[in-house]
Amino acid sequence: MKRLLFLAHRIPFPPNKGDKIRSFNLLKHLSRRFQVHLGSFVDDPHDWRYRDEVAAYCEDLCLLPLHPGRARVKSLAGLLSGDPLTLPYYRDRHMARWVNATLGSGVDRILVFSAAMAQYLPNREDHDLHTVIDFVDVDSDKWRQYAEGHRFPMNWVYRREGRTLLDLERRLAAHSDASVFVSEQEAALFRELAPESAARVHAIDNGVDTDYFSPQRDYPDPFEAGTANLVFTGAMDYWANVDAVSHFATEVFPRVRQAMAEARFVIVGARPAPAVRRLGELPGVEVTGAVHDVRPYLAHASAAVAPLRIARGVQNKVLEAMAMGRPVVATPQALDGLRECAGMDWLVAERPEQLATLCLQVLRGEGIEGMGEMSRACVCQHYSWGEHMDRLARLLHAPESCVDGSVAVEQQA
Repeated sequence: MKRLLFLAHRIPFPPNKGDKIRSFNLLKHLSRRFQVHLGSFVDDPHDWRYRDEVAAYCEDLCLLPLHPGRARVKSLAGLLSGDPLTLPYYRDRHMARWVNATLGSGVDRILVFSAAMAQYLPNREDHDLHTVIDFVDVDSDKWRQYAEGHRFPMNWVYRREGRTLLDLERRLAAHSDASVFVSEQEAALFRELAPESAARVHAIDNGVDTDYFSPQRDYPDPFEAGTANLVFTGAMDYWANVDAVSHFATEVFPRVRQAMAEARFVIVGARPAPAVRRLGELPGVEVTGAVHDVRPYLAHASAAVAPLRIARGVQNKVLEAMAMGRPVVATPQALDGLRECAGMDWLVAERPEQLATLCLQVLRGEGIEGMGEMSRACVCQHYSWGEHMDRLARLLHAPESCVDGSVAVEQQA
């Protein structure tokens, strides 16, 4: 069995933890074909409880603590070096030593999950290992979008991050054997931004564990009797999610509640930012914080909402709600990376008054007959983890035409 070095910026979680779901399914699937050596960071002390479960898929495991506050201070070094701030944020000499030792032990392949972890690879001229980078999204464009929504000085910081990160993404793609993105839309955007690497850019969708996210099970009802609930799920310290729920709670939901007093907007997700916690003071808005299982909230909600104004790639929150047979009221941005599914287009809107109207229609049960079945059928047809991960495994097994030159990101020890 071939040996694989897998570098991920955050510990892959078991499948009910949405923000790590892609890296976890990569780990789970690839462990059947490779001896996996996983190097990753743990940025939340609570995540250490998953160590043993993750280790079960690994031949070797290096998990290191990452303290977000200290990492943000370290990232400022990028302002002096000209690097994107993301690189020093994830820079650690212990990880560098472990990677060096692992590369010297007979590794056959390398999978890098997120551009920041590529800083631990040696120069291309020093090795002939087959390397695949899963960028997931075009992160540089995400930072560009962030800049448009902020004032000075943060818009300058975000714009700089977008520019320097794109330079890094292009260099990595040019000196890797394959670059992977989470949707054809993301892959097409990167081919435009990095035409020199277009022939080696691939789209591999996310997936859903449709057995786990099944509406056929009995789930306890977490909601107060007599309420009609709209649910948003996601990591609530992520800026795009914070922006989405803040806009929905202040601009959309008051219109809903004015017409339907029993309506509730329930924000479900770990690590709610202060701005999110304050939303819980608004009439009809509840902020749960971390929950053991999101499925009861989806199963008993009238609908899921995905009012994202800034989005990249495929939104697993949308796929999971669809797998649970829930209607999803969404902005165009939230569905941008998804395949078209019959019957969903009428629930898409952008302006607050339009979103409010759609939410009221769903809460009243108007026009949603059969939508749950159609949503789940779409997920089952197009979003199988096994099928998508097989494609990535084939990229790792079958080297494509390699490029000459050396990786432009020097290892930082």
